[in-house]
Amino acid sequence: MTPRRELVALVGADLLSNLGSRISILAIPWLVLETTGSPAKMGVVAAAETLPYLLSSGLGPPLADRIGLRRTSIFADLGSAGLMVAVALTPWLGFGALLVLVALVGTLRGVGDRVKHVMFRPAAEAAGVRLIRLTSIYDGLSRLTTLLGASVGGLLIWWLGPTLAILVDAATFAVCALLISSLVRRSTGRPASSAPERYSRALAGGLRYLRQDRMVLTMLLVISALNMVVNASIAVYIPLWVADVLGSPAGLGVVLGAFAAGSLLGNVLFTSFGSRLRRDLTFAVGAAVSGPPRLLVLALSDDLVVVVLVTFASGIGIAVVNPLLGVALYERPPAELQSRVIGLAGALAFAGLPLGALLGGASVTTLGLEPALLTAALFIVIVTAVPLAAALRATRTEAPLVRASDRGRIST
Repeated sequence: MTPRRELVALVGADLLSNLGSRISILAIPWLVLETTGSPAKMGVVAAAETLPYLLSSGLGPPLADRIGLRRTSIFADLGSAGLMVAVALTPWLGFGALLVLVALVGTLRGVGDRVKHVMFRPAAEAAGVRLIRLTSIYDGLSRLTTLLGASVGGLLIWWLGPTLAILVDAATFAVCALLISSLVRRSTGRPASSAPERYSRALAGGLRYLRQDRMVLTMLLVISALNMVVNASIAVYIPLWVADVLGSPAGLGVVLGAFAAGSLLGNVLFTSFGSRLRRDLTFAVGAAVSGPPRLLVLALSDDLVVVVLVTFASGIGIAVVNPLLGVALYERPPAELQSRVIGLAGALAFAGLPLGALLGGASVTTLGLEPALLTAALFIVIVTAVPLAAALRATRTEAPLVRASDRGRIST
């Protein structure tokens, strides 16, 4: 197995796991609706996986360092496969048991996802692939997987029913475990000769690093805020705008599809030209373009064409944000801290997702749609102004381009 094929197997396993998870995100609530008839319980079961996922993403990697990253990934995928089989085949256990099973799946997924991402760096370095190119390609493929997962999940539920759709997700986890165990040999973590580090000390080391690295912490806070607004837009703002202005759910797919299409184009452009760009300024501009414009256009325009064009441009902006955070997390932390830093970073970056839908609904209920959109836009303008101002200030004292030999570190 050549290093490049090993990298492809590792990335492929991660994307396959993501595809299966997107299927189950649709199939499990649908199974709940069929078995209980309760829309409220659909939301509860979706939340039951999200919170453990966030917690284990941050708290699990120090344990994975002790067990071994490759071994942890295999165990997490096998455990997830078994639990998903139980979810599909034992609905008679009751709703409480279903919540426990789904929460355990979320816990294992959070650890497994973070561990695979840590393994990307040694696999990429062995294959001679630049980290910025890997993170950009991965981000584009991940967004494509999200789009495909929603479509495939809907079709599988229609063709096979939710039970068999969930079993398909279980099969994807099993295949992931097989790919990692048979094709991926490279791992990272605590050297075998070193003494185990206390869990609390290991976790504190990751937290201490994030507090000290102001650049990475700023990027994480910006992305968490963007995730919050994106989720509020998907769950609340865009559906309400479509219902009020267009009166047809068809417009929902058009607006969301425009953002996805823009992000895919942005990934292609960034993969081709990203290494020539100054990273701090690129991140700041991308974050500023991806958030406020798409909110403002919903608040100020009733023209679908205008909304679609601005949303498409915002999608191009978001495409540079995650890859640049990814390469910073790979390049900046010391190797011995990388797994716990990436785990904590993932938990912080995704923390905005569950908050987004809640705050989006509360803001519309309290203020109305247009004031809520303007308030959210103002919030993101303030958040993204911090890295943008820092990048512009640094531009006056540094060269506009980062040389390829500079390891691509973003200036603080």
